[in-house]
Amino acid sequence: MADTADTAHVIIRPPLAWGLAVIAGLLLNWLAPLPFLPADLPAPWLGVTVFVLALALVAWAIVTMTRAGSNIPTNRPTTTIVEGGPYRFTRNPIYLGMFLGLIGLAIAFDNLWLLMMLVPFAFVIRYGVVAREEAYLERKFGDVYIGYRSRVRRWL
Repeated sequence: MADTADTAHVIIRPPLAWGLAVIAGLLLNWLAPLPFLPADLPAPWLGVTVFVLALALVAWAIVTMTRAGSNIPTNRPTTTIVEGGPYRFTRNPIYLGMFLGLIGLAIAFDNLWLLMMLVPFAFVIRYGVVAREEAYLERKFGDVYIGYRSRVRRWL
């Protein structure tokens, strides 16, 4: 059994929140389609490109964190502050990748509902996940995290 005392106690696992946003957007589009792109735009190719870039960012972040010896799942303890790889530019590259992935899917499927799901997803991630993680990291790592937070932006 995982040690849940040493975690950020986020309100939902981020991949689950992302999956729910995607499912909601696809379901709403099935019920009431809302295309938003010009018909002559190569939306599938553009959307797939954005989605692949998002996956690459997420993969880079996961590899970087794993190599540093820290845990990825939010229900496991963070063991170190990772400052290399994409963490040099953003404190939340995995969540940023999730946002970009949702945008890529919205473009690929020409689905305004998916794009609108960014709002509740961003709200949940920002306040139910990131705020709790930041408080946890400050409690656990103190000045090390405060210094990192002062050097690297939350998003971009």
